[in-house]
Amino acid sequence: MYIAMNRFRIVPGHEQEFIEIWRNRDSHLEDVPGFKEFHLLQGATQDNYTLFSSHALWESERAFLDWTKSDAFRAAHANAGTARHIYLGAPEFEGFTIIL
Repeated sequence: MYIAMNRFRIVPGHEQEFIEIWRNRDSHLEDVPGFKEFHLLQGATQDNYTLFSSHALWESERAFLDWTKSDAFRAAHANAGTARHIYLGAPEFEGFTIIL
């Protein structure tokens, strides 16, 4: 199993806007081979940002990488960047292979 995560630093006061973007987007994941589940996590609020993380579980790293090269990936990210004003920088990706 493989976990793909992105960390997002969101400008304070824009947390609900960020959540709604994720709630209303079509991720195109439901029919992607190897996809298991997705969660959006909200972390602590600092002085200048609130931390969020996307957390997706995949059957394997290969399944995740295949998705990143697919039409479904391009469709899911077609509107990325339309709300740049709510982000402090680009998302930070972290990938993990489940060991135990």
